[in-house]
Amino acid sequence: MLSKNIETALNKQIRIEAESSQTYLSMACWAEVHGLEGIAQFMYTQSDEERAHMLKLVKYVNERGGHAQITDLKAPKTSYTTFKEMFEALYNHEIFVSESINELVHITFEEKDYATHNFLQWYVSEQIEEEATAKSILDKINLIGDDKGGLYLFDRDIQQLTVTSSIAINPK
Repeated sequence: MLSKNIETALNKQIRIEAESSQTYLSMACWAEVHGLEGIAQFMYTQSDEERAHMLKLVKYVNERGGHAQITDLKAPKTSYTTFKEMFEALYNHEIFVSESINELVHITFEEKDYATHNFLQWYVSEQIEEEATAKSILDKINLIGDDKGGLYLFDRDIQQLTVTSSIAINPK
């Protein structure tokens, strides 16, 4: 059984994961209309992953005797000046999500809810990976600078990253 405090905290995280999905979906739309097909595909994949993270939390809350709450979401930003600005926003958002997950883990310690603590370890590991990926992408963008040829290659390469990631997640 979940305590009310943990149920509330998990429902807050459900909203954060849903907003993350919407944020990346909005980024995908921006990239797509700017001809950045690889970046768009990467963001569509990220959006799908965040929705899967949300659903995993929903199922956990409901299975542990709580009631997952689906609430209104804050509208995501829909426009960016540059693709670099968009990826900086992505990186900062991943840091925010990591902080939220860490706070949730802290609450499970305070409440001595070791089952939920164990469940959340997957999210802790996932966030380490998400932050590292976002930081690596920003490092590559900084190397490119204003080179249009570099942007073309980056867009193509990030599409390859998306294909590789989805194969690793969903091996056939």
